This record gives sequence, C-alpha cells and structure tokens, in this order.
Amino acid sequence: MKPWVTKFVFGLGLLVALFFVCLAYSYFIEPNRLVVNKTTLKIKDWKPAFEGYKIVVLSDIHGGSNGVTPARLREIVAKTNEQDADIVVLLGDYVSERPDDSLRMPVHEVADGLAGITAKNGVYAVLGNHDGWFGDEIVAREFDRVGYRMMQNEVVTITRNGSNLRILGLKDIMRVTNGWQEFSKDAKRALSLGDQTGDIIALDHNPDMLPIITGKQLISPDLKLMLAGHTHGGQVWLPVFGTPIVPSSYGQKYSYGHVRENDVDMFVTSGIGTSILPFRFMMPPEIAVLTIVRGD
Repeated sequence: MKPWVTKFVFGLGLLVALFFVCLAYSYFIEPNRLVVNKTTLKIKDWKPAFEGYKIVVLSDIHGGSNGVTPARLREIVAKTNEQDADIVVLLGDYVSERPDDSLRMPVHEVADGLAGITAKNGVYAVLGNHDGWFGDEIVAREFDRVGYRMMQNEVVTITRNGSNLRILGLKDIMRVTNGWQEFSKDAKRALSLGDQTGDIIALDHNPDMLPIITGKQLISPDLKLMLAGHTHGGQVWLPVFGTPIVPSSYGQKYSYGHVRENDVDMFVTSGIGTSILPFRFMMPPEIAVLTIVRGD
C-alpha cells in the first residue's frame, strides 16, 4: 500500500473514532450533567428598588427524556433552592412523549419531583407546546396542586420599597388560534386588569414572541425583559458552525442567551431535557441564574 493511502486510511479512521466518541459523550454524559450558569443582565432604566433582583430560570424539563429521572428532578429542586432567588420561573414543556404519544414520565410524577422549590417572591410557571399537545389543563392542574401558579395571560405584581414589578405569564404561541394581533390584545387585556405601574417581565415558552410583543403589537412601553426557553440552545453546538438545528423561525438569532431587540432584553435558557433526539453536545442542561442590574 502506498504511503499516502496508509495516511489517508489512518486519518479517516481517527475521524470515525472521534465521531463515535463525541456521539457517546453527547448521549451518555452531557445530558446527565446539570450546570448552574450565572449571568448579570444590565437593563436600561431598571428601577433602583429591584437592583440586584435574582431570578432562577428553568425550562424544558421534558420528564423522562434522556437524563431526566426522578433523581434529576430532586437535584434540580435542591440546586435551585441553593440560589436563594427572589423569584423562580418555569417556562414550559414539562412532559416528553414517546413515539406512540404516551408520556415517558407521568405528569403528576414530574410535578411531584419538582415540588418544594422556594423563592422570596414566589414560583411562577407558563406552559409550552408539548404541554399543549398533551393537555394544557392537565399539566396546569398538576402544577397548581404542588403550589406553583400556572399563568396563562395573567399578571402578578411584586412590590418593593414602593415600586412595582409586574410578572406577565403568556400563553404559548403554538396554542394561539386567534392570530398575532389578538394574542397581543389578550396580553394587553391581562395587563389592564391589575396595577398600571411598574416594569414588566414577560414569561413565554417560545422566544419567537419577542418581535411580536415588542414590535407593532407592543404590549406595553414598560416591558423590560422577556424570559424564554423552547430552543434547548439547539441541543448541539459545534465550533465554527454554531447550532445547526434550532426550532425557531429566526434560526440561531434566538437560540440561546441574552438578546436585545426593539429596546427590550430577552434571555433564552438551554433548558434541562431533550426533545426529538436524545443528544446534547456543548450545550449542557442548565439552571440559569439571572441577576438584574441597571444598565445604560
């Protein structure tokens, strides 16, 4: 065999071996990790009364998916409580379906596994598309049972030192049948029913809502921050290429992390579980801990 052929075969063998090592890592190791990622968000004109406000963000639990066992749910609760958060938000997709549409983990087990999360100003939740496909009301009922408020176009007002902070929980856009304009009207209607002052943090499962609620259909000039999940950070991140597949109409733009658009900030978490494919690579399951401070 010629020397160049030997080198080619050897190099090809190394590449194949590396591929299978990465594949094994992405199935057996990374989905079983759980990292706590801490981020400081600088938000323009943020109220001094809420300077340093700490929010823990959990999303896309997908109970029963690769790595998301009952033990993992208890670990999530323990690590979340260690953060001593002002609020904890749960951003949807609590269930995971098998190919025959049965659940990998019953929804009551997911809710029981996540029970016990505490925060100074409460725990608030919204629903995701997988929850809707299974049954919004079933999922909402189980989380209400363990003491977490499931918000569907609702507002909670938190008051500190005379200033208000409004938490707006939005319905998942994939469950909306009355169009973008009506969706924005529903959000505005929810805001009109409570306090009319205070910055707004919007909770929505899908980051694709950002240009809708901050553009022509702006729900309020007081909207400062949106928190979202859904994308899983693409589940796979590759050097140079980034995230090849993102479940978003905007590609990698809203895949993960801090985004600022139309003078509103958004943070997208990579979430906990997996969906469609049971792999994660360079995008581990996370508990996102956000500290909000005033910025320019």
